[in-house]
Amino acid sequence: MEWEVLGGFCALLFASVACGFSILWALLGGYLLFFAYGLFRGHRPAALARMSFQGIRTVGHILFLFLLIGMITALWRASGTIPFLIYHAAGLISPAAFPLLAFLLCTAMSFLTGTSFGTAATVGTICMTMATAMGLSPVLAAGAILSGSFFGDRCSPMSTSALLVSALTETDLYANLKAMVLTAWVPLVLTCGIYLAGGLTHRTGTFSPDIVAPFAQGFRLHWVSVLPAVVIVVLSLLKCKVKVTMGLSILCSAVLCLALQGMRPEELLRAALVGYTPALPELTELLAGGGVVSMAKPFCIVCISSTFSGLFDGTGLLDGLKAATHRLAERVTPFGSLLAVAAVTCLIACNQTLAILLSHSLCREDFTQEDLAIGLENTAVVLAPLVPWSIAGAVPLATLGAPTAALAAACYLYLIPLWDLAVHLRKRRLTAKAR
Repeated sequence: MEWEVLGGFCALLFASVACGFSILWALLGGYLLFFAYGLFRGHRPAALARMSFQGIRTVGHILFLFLLIGMITALWRASGTIPFLIYHAAGLISPAAFPLLAFLLCTAMSFLTGTSFGTAATVGTICMTMATAMGLSPVLAAGAILSGSFFGDRCSPMSTSALLVSALTETDLYANLKAMVLTAWVPLVLTCGIYLAGGLTHRTGTFSPDIVAPFAQGFRLHWVSVLPAVVIVVLSLLKCKVKVTMGLSILCSAVLCLALQGMRPEELLRAALVGYTPALPELTELLAGGGVVSMAKPFCIVCISSTFSGLFDGTGLLDGLKAATHRLAERVTPFGSLLAVAAVTCLIACNQTLAILLSHSLCREDFTQEDLAIGLENTAVVLAPLVPWSIAGAVPLATLGAPTAALAAACYLYLIPLWDLAVHLRKRRLTAKAR
């Protein structure tokens, strides 16, 4: 019965993607399916409702952070923070080193903002335009942009996926971020080498400053514009609470909107709630967006998906699969088992959040909480964008107008799990020899 239920859920997900429907409908259908399975197993409706609510409670505190992230993404645009960074960073572009520089620029932006989609839509779009103007391979350019865009999605203190993993595993966010740096520095160096070699091989054309000229026309690009980003970096290093860090950055952005950019209070409030809209039409595609409303869909996805973990635990739906993953862990290391599970869940889940939740539910008994947090970041978080029909992969590709083949050039995303797997296998061999 369990396999039929899970198969039905997979069918809902694939049908949703194939028909172009919102993933929310598939998740709602999945919830009803799992609820019905609980009734079939003899659980009362009230008990199933409590199981569902328990799943939401697990991630409840990050739902408020979603609202703060929505406000930051709008006010960083409106205050000139993102325009300032893009305008001055674009001048660093060298055609010979373009893929490497595009990767590093997107890496910096995604770390500061914690959003892969926002990075792809801003710095990523600028870099893709430059790549086209210079005649660079769109596959290589988009691969570098995607790799950089998901750098912060994995290890930024403002990343919703990092916050979700921290909540699920009940671990400290900043301890996780430190461990993520330690497990990814080798893939990061290898990625830089690959993109540098690719740029030197394919270099051609020149960069035109006209591409970023509208930023100087639409904003006062004073150096104080970077203060909201500085607040995030400094307070994150000081390990301040994430809510306090984001709140102070929002306050700083609001002051700059009013004092530097000349926004009216009602315009500021509207931008924070429904998103920022630039005054210059030519900047609309690059900078419009953000706001609390922009987080409504991720908010709903996390809410619905989180009910699954409560139902899975309460009804024992995944018990058979958990036993299989445990046996696999004994053969290929717990991380190898998690990697295999994450690859499958990313293929069927169609979104990063659900892949994280499913992988956590199936593999958590084989790890300590701290190791599981890093394992999820090094598998489900970075594998989801490599799936063309997943939201994590499809949205940035569509934003950039890049071919699907660009996923193959997003080498940072698959070097991380491969490197971590090699490390764990080596540790197992050394342990076996020591015995």
